[in-house]
Order: sequence, then C-alpha cells, then structure tokens
Amino acid sequence: MFFLALSSALLIALWLAAPGIIQRKYNHVRNRPPYVVSAATAELQQKLFVADLHADSLFWGRDLLSRSAAGHVDIPRLQQANVALQVFTVVTTVPRNGNIERNSSSSDLVGLLAIAEHWPVRTWSSPKQRALYQASRLQNFASQSNGDLVILRTRSDLRNFLTSRTPHTVAAVLGAEGAQPLEGELQNLEDLYQAGFRLMSPTHFTDTEVAGSASGEAKTGLTAFGKQWVRDMEEKKMLIDLAHASPATVHDVTALTTRPVIVSHTGVKGTCNNNRNLSDDELREVAGTGGLIGIGYWETAVCGRDAGAIARAIQYTVNLVGVEHVALGSDFDGDTTMPFDATGVPLITGELLKLGFSEHDIRLILGDNVVRVLSQVLPE
Repeated sequence: MFFLALSSALLIALWLAAPGIIQRKYNHVRNRPPYVVSAATAELQQKLFVADLHADSLFWGRDLLSRSAAGHVDIPRLQQANVALQVFTVVTTVPRNGNIERNSSSSDLVGLLAIAEHWPVRTWSSPKQRALYQASRLQNFASQSNGDLVILRTRSDLRNFLTSRTPHTVAAVLGAEGAQPLEGELQNLEDLYQAGFRLMSPTHFTDTEVAGSASGEAKTGLTAFGKQWVRDMEEKKMLIDLAHASPATVHDVTALTTRPVIVSHTGVKGTCNNNRNLSDDELREVAGTGGLIGIGYWETAVCGRDAGAIARAIQYTVNLVGVEHVALGSDFDGDTTMPFDATGVPLITGELLKLGFSEHDIRLILGDNVVRVLSQVLPE
C-alpha cells in the first residue's frame, strides 16, 4: 500500500511539473538577450510598424502577459522590439518523428502534450477542440492585458488599431496551422470563424482532407473538398496561408483564389535549397495573387544562424518578386532553435540597412505589407 501511494504521489508530482519541464526543453535561442544594434537602427526600429506573420506561442502554456526566460515570444518582449502586430497560429497535430521530407498522419503527439500541459479533456483527442482551446487562451490574455493586447477580427478593428494605437499596444490575429481542426467537415469552419480565426493553412506536416503537404506522403494538390474550402475561406474573408503546402497545392490554390494569399513562414530555395522552402516559381505564384512571403528565422529556412542569413533571404525574394510581397514570418515558438528571441527583431532591421535597403522598403517588409494585405482580405 505504501509503495502504491508513493508511486501515485510521484506520478502526480511529475504531472504537475510537466509544463515547466516542457518549457525548458523546447524553443531555445542561440544567443541570449540583450541584443545590441546601432543608434541609427534603434531609432528606425521605433518608427516602424512591425508585424510578424507566424508564432506558435499559444501552444506552450506560458503566460504571454509576463516576461519569460523561456521560449521566444511574450507581450513584454514584443513591446520591447516595437512589434505592433503578431499572428498567433495554433498547432493541433504533430506527427511522431516529424521531418521536412515525409510524414504520415497516422500518428499524433499533441494529445500527449495536451495531457502534460493540463489542457481540458475535450482537447485530448480533438484537433478542433485544441484549436478552440488555444483561441480561448488568446482571448483570456487580451481580456487581462489592460489594453496591451487586442485581437483583430475585421478591417474596422485594424483601422481603429492603426489610428488609436499607443506605443505599447500589440495587436493579434489568430490563425490555424493546418486544416486539421476542420476534422473533415467544412461546417466546422464557421465555429472557428466565430472563435476569431481569420487565417488557416490547408496543411501542416501531413496531408489533410484539403490538400497535400510538402512533407506529407502524397504531396498532391487540392482535393475536391479543398477546392470548396478555398471558396468558403474567400466567402468568409479568411486569409489562406500556404506554409507547408506542397508545390501542387501552392499551384492549385493560387490558380483558384481571387484574393491575396500568404506563406506565413518559409525560406526560399534560392538561398537555402531544401524541401521545406519555396522555389522561384512558387514565390512568383504567391506574389501573383498580390500576396506575401513571410521569411522565417530558423536555420532550415535560411541556412544560417544569424540575422544576416534572414536578411539575405529577404533580399533574394525582394529581387525576384518585388518588395511589396515580402514580410517577416519568424516561426517563433515553433519547436525551433532561433538566433534570438522577439527582442532581437531590430537585428534584422540593422542587417537590411547594411544591405542598402531604403527606409521606405524596410517599412514595407517589416510591417506595412502585412497591413495592406489584411486591409484587403479581412471582413469589414
């Protein structure tokens, strides 16, 4: 009896300690803050409207209203870097031994994480409920932030934010990384929309009912279900994100859509040739919709471990498709080791200045392009 009680106590202690253990295990940085930039860079950074198209911070259970030494993003760190707009994306399935080449949808590790992170029981087996739970976390953070965090759902919200923003206010847009929360039913898109989702990608690491993933098994394009999904996304004025999509899916979506699409976080094969990154043809197809390519920060995206590699990927993409189609897409808190945390974003600004980018072009890349596309796509 004693040993049974001791074993139970140890299991409870482990379960209670699990969130902290998880926080320390993932999302490291190669160089700890503070990060030093020139006076000219620091001055310019404070004048910019900075937007980041992708962070998975809602996945990890941290209090995003408090500065943390763990992970990459929280509101105080975004405020320090003058990041005005952050797209928070929710992850709902992750395959075992996930990689950038080929993954099966037959395994999923998020259920285990949901248990370890003390998520509600309803999330343990349901991608839709996992998405709705993470959405509720964002809403709770906004409600408790004393105005430091606001959620944008409409163009009107965006206009109001732009005209009334104080220097420490951060806007959030909610997105889903992959169409798994639909659970194969298009009517679930309405539930996600009502919960505040305004962005969704068709795939993550695995193929879905919507389309093939770049790292899936089939790597096909849009299904018949997926073509209807595109039409429903456009009707609801939700933004389609082609991150992780197969080349066939990129081609099919850009040929079918009548609105700008984005790739929220990616690298480009022109500077870092691997299966995760976009070819020149894919970049042109996304830009042809009037959309955006969000350049990521992690090593697989840019083949480098510093802000210079990020800036070079930005430069390549600008030269290929034009400065109006390039943005930042960090993939902060995406189970990646980054060169810096959110307070290091000014390092990118500094590297762009070194490459000869004008203030006008830096303004577009760092955030104004995102404002333009959201103003075009979001519902009124």
